[in-house]
Amino acid sequence: MKLIIRVLVTAILVLLISHFMTGVHVASFTTSLFVAIVLGLLNIFIKPILVLFTLPITFFTLGLFLLVINALIIILCDNIVGGFDVDTFFTALIFSIILSVSQSIVNLFLGDK
Repeated sequence: MKLIIRVLVTAILVLLISHFMTGVHVASFTTSLFVAIVLGLLNIFIKPILVLFTLPITFFTLGLFLLVINALIIILCDNIVGGFDVDTFFTALIFSIILSVSQSIVNLFLGDK
């Protein structure tokens, strides 16, 4: 049940952020639902591999390179999901930061750890 709530919350946040942020376009709520599912799968399967391969760069930049990896995951999701469009890399970077912070805030209120 928690997984379904997290996916729905992420879908709502994706739709809300795209409404206020220029450069991020989501066609509908169904598209944002697919974005939430694909982002979850990419974060489970692809992100750990990218983190492992870029560990020296991440260590050298004191972890700031993880923001770049998050932006790459958003761009990869843009290429996979039709109806979801992110204009530039910088837009994907800002979108990933806002999404991560807003997910943390919502999870804090929902009591999800």
